[in-house]
Amino acid sequence: MSEAPRGILANLPLSTRQVLIIVVCVLLIAIDGFDVLSISFAAPGIAAQWGIERAALGLVLSLELMAMAVGSFVLGPIADRIGRRPIVLISLSLVAIGMLATTAVDSVLALGICRLLTGVGIGGMLPSVNVIAAEFTPQTHRSLTVTLVTTGYPLGAVVAGSIASALLAHYDWRSVFWLGGVLSLLCLPLVWFLIPESLEFLAKKQPVDALQKINRALARFGHPLLAELPRDTSDRAVSKRLLLEPRWIRTTVLLSVAYFGHVMTSYFILKWGAKVVADLGYPVSLAGSVLVWSNTGGLIGCLLFSVLTRKLRLHWMLISVMLGSCVAVAAFGQGLTTMTQLSISAALAGFFTQAGIVGLYALVVQAYPTEVRTGGFGLVMAIGRGGAALSPIVAGLMFQGGIGLSMVAVAMSTGSLIAIAALFLLARR
Repeated sequence: MSEAPRGILANLPLSTRQVLIIVVCVLLIAIDGFDVLSISFAAPGIAAQWGIERAALGLVLSLELMAMAVGSFVLGPIADRIGRRPIVLISLSLVAIGMLATTAVDSVLALGICRLLTGVGIGGMLPSVNVIAAEFTPQTHRSLTVTLVTTGYPLGAVVAGSIASALLAHYDWRSVFWLGGVLSLLCLPLVWFLIPESLEFLAKKQPVDALQKINRALARFGHPLLAELPRDTSDRAVSKRLLLEPRWIRTTVLLSVAYFGHVMTSYFILKWGAKVVADLGYPVSLAGSVLVWSNTGGLIGCLLFSVLTRKLRLHWMLISVMLGSCVAVAAFGQGLTTMTQLSISAALAGFFTQAGIVGLYALVVQAYPTEVRTGGFGLVMAIGRGGAALSPIVAGLMFQGGIGLSMVAVAMSTGSLIAIAALFLLARR
């Protein structure tokens, strides 16, 4: 019987074509990173032009995060049935449409609808892109690959965010969405021509042309071809019920709680950072630079975390950076007034919060078998995204209720403490 593709990829070094697939995955996550934060860069300009109060603005900032949960929950499991590649193409199309449509809105309602559409696309794409990158990587390098791919998120926010800040100095807030929409549109041909379907998915599902597709990909990678498909002796009905088994329910719940808590802390900085700085009297273009600094710190944190996954245990690294996240986010609101102080504080917060997110992604990919990996990833993200969606709303309501920045920052930092508690329980397994 032929060796399964997973075994071939696990025992041979990465080919140039596999590296190219991973690079495209990094680019897709980078575009997503900017698209998610585009509303944060635009928020001060929108609030000034339309006169939106903080509580209402918090809801607008949360809309695409709610939709991301829906996208992950609905499209993640579908990717386990029809394939990762078609879901990425569909999701990317939704993102491009949503971003470009935002440039024509003239009301809060229309803006909200466009952000919902964008969020569904982003939520559907994130699990599939991470799983594609993992499944085209040798088993021993998967944690490193997933964490490296996830560094695309702060990388996109830094590069595109710097461009957005320059655009905002000369144009209105709609220019931010033009930038994100065009970049998303340009990624469609890259995915179409450069990313094949996951070999693990094809070997597991075995559609009619599975052998031809697998061998076509293996030939491009320079690996030996298969004479026949690997025998699949698993019970597919049982595979579909895996996520409902007690061991997977416990894992899913704990991972979801950890993700929920940590992203609630993380998105306080990402969604309210620019508005907080603008409220201190700084111009909109300069306020956006604080988000760039936050994501610069996040990029450094992601890269350092990726390197350390080769040396240290993932679980305890996660707990350590989440403790740092709690401290750094709380410190952001403690009497900082100069741009230097705010930028350094935001960079430190980004360093710890983004490192924690990439570590959680790697942990989730490790947790599930092939047949339910994208569905499991999507389910954890869907539940966890509730924390991201709740974060700007809760902070907005606290601000609206007259609570000062220092207390709001401390309250929002406790999400990472919740994540630490969940990871301790998970470690007991």
